This record gives sequence, C-alpha cells and structure tokens, in this order.
Amino acid sequence: MKYGHATLAAIVLAASQPAMAARPLITDDARIVDPKSCQLESWMQLQSGGNEFWALPGCNPTGNLELTLGGSLQWVDGGLDATNVQFQGKTLLKPLETNGYGIALAAGVVHHPNAEERKLFGNLYVNVPVSFSFADDRFVMHLNIGANRDTGSGQSRLTWGVGTETQLHPRVYVVAETFGQNKGNPSFQAGLRFWVVKDRVQVDTTYGNVFGGGTGERFFTIGLRLLSPAFLP
Repeated sequence: MKYGHATLAAIVLAASQPAMAARPLITDDARIVDPKSCQLESWMQLQSGGNEFWALPGCNPTGNLELTLGGSLQWVDGGLDATNVQFQGKTLLKPLETNGYGIALAAGVVHHPNAEERKLFGNLYVNVPVSFSFADDRFVMHLNIGANRDTGSGQSRLTWGVGTETQLHPRVYVVAETFGQNKGNPSFQAGLRFWVVKDRVQVDTTYGNVFGGGTGERFFTIGLRLLSPAFLP
C-alpha cells in the first residue's frame, strides 16, 4: 500500500511538494506498495491556470524500496504540454502497525522540461513521513517534515504536511490535509476515497485551495489508483 501526488494547490507548490502519498493526499504516509508489486496513481487536476493530468507508476522490486517514475501533462492554449517529470525512492524505517506508528524516508527530483532556465537535475526534495494508526486503522494520521532545493535559484525551503484518513465504511474513506512550506500560505484539500475492488482499484475526488486564496487558486481532482498482486521476480 502507498503519494503520490508540483503544487496540487498551485503549480509552483505542487512541483516542490513531494506529491507521492496514497491518492489523493499530498501528505505522504509511512507505507509503500507491497513487495514485488506495482501500482499506478493517476488523476486529473482541474484549475483555472490550466488542467493537468498526472500519472505516477511505481514498483517495489526489493521488498523495502518503492521506486516511482512519472509526470504530468497540462492543457495550454488548447494543446498538451509536458509540465513535470518526477522520480522518487522511498523506504520504510519502521513499518506502520495497526494501533501503532510507522516511519518512512522519501527523496526525489522534479524536473520541468519547459522551464525557461534549463536545469540538469531539476528540484530536489527529501521527506520524512510519520504515520499513526488509531481504532484498528479506522483513523490514520500522517505527519511530514522535509525540505526541497530549487537548483535554479539556489534556494532551499522546509516543507510540512498533516493529513488524515477516516474510514466511514470498509470501502469508503474521508481524507483531509493541509500542507505547505516555511514561506507563503499553506494549502488544504479534502474529499472521498472509494475502493471499487478492495486493495486493487480505487477512485477518489477532492476539492482544495490555498488558505486565503480566491477562486483562481482553487482546484478539483478526480483520481484512479490501480494496485497489482505480486508478480516481479
């Protein structure tokens, strides 16, 4: 199991936030996809600045190292434009236990092919997700602390996130979070997650915005997540 998702609230923040948690949260969790298995997290993000499509396939070939490589396309002036390419590695320092806690470590790079300043490596980030399970996993909280490095400007910023998953039904969850950096207003999003096929096919939808932001910074997402059984050698 596993954060998926450049700023899901705004393109700039989404590029610098590690958007790799289990859909639809930006705040990461102390979980990874099952050993020898793969997943595909994909979603549409609808926003006034241009709608985006994200696809982030990832696999766990070793048992404790989830590797994700994907990116996004954005509709600009009536056409598609490559916006971000993202690569991340994530490992568990302590697996999340029911009614216990877990710790993970994630690091990655987000590259912007169309940026005016061509950068060899793109923006780098590191993140430490800590997750807490309550009520037999019916309520799970995620706390994140990390940093990102804009290799173009040479600036580094602290990143943080707080997210929750609340089970309403064995197939239905309410998810909510707030996330941001040490500069600027934080963002938030909330919505529903639904298992069409338990532990295999999931759909979700959320609404989000920047605190204090107007209609120009709000966004909506519709996501699909697919998880495979173990098949890797």
